[in-house]
Amino acid sequence: QVQLVESGGGLVQAAGSLRLSCAASGRTFSTYAMGWFRQAPGKEREFVARITRIGTLTDYADSVKGRFTISRDNAKNTVYLQMNSLKPEDTALYYCAASESRIGSRTQRDYPYWGQGTQVTVSS
Repeated sequence: QVQLVESGGGLVQAAGSLRLSCAASGRTFSTYAMGWFRQAPGKEREFVARITRIGTLTDYADSVKGRFTISRDNAKNTVYLQMNSLKPEDTALYYCAASESRIGSRTQRDYPYWGQGTQVTVSS
C-alpha cells in the first residue's frame, strides 16, 4: 500500500505557472504508475495526466496538452505536475493517484490509492 500527499497548490494569475508535487510513502514507489486528476466545483473529477512506472511514457488530457508536464523522481518518491500558461478553467482540486498497473490509465477506477488533493485557483 502507498500513501500520497500533494502540495504546491495556490492562487495564481492567468498565464502564470505552478508546480504540484505528490510525495509517496509506503510500498516501493517505482512499482506504481501515477496519475493526476482534478475536480472543479460542480463538475466530475477528470483525468489530467499519467506517467508510467519508470517515466518512459506520458499521456495528457487534450485540455492541458502542451501546457502541463508530468514527471517523476523515483529516488525521491515524488511525482510532479508542472503547469504553465494557466487559465481560469484550470481552477480545481488536484489529486494524485497511484495505479498498480505498469502504464496506468485515464480511468479513475484503475487507481486504488489517492491523495487528499491540493487546491489550484487561477484568477483572470
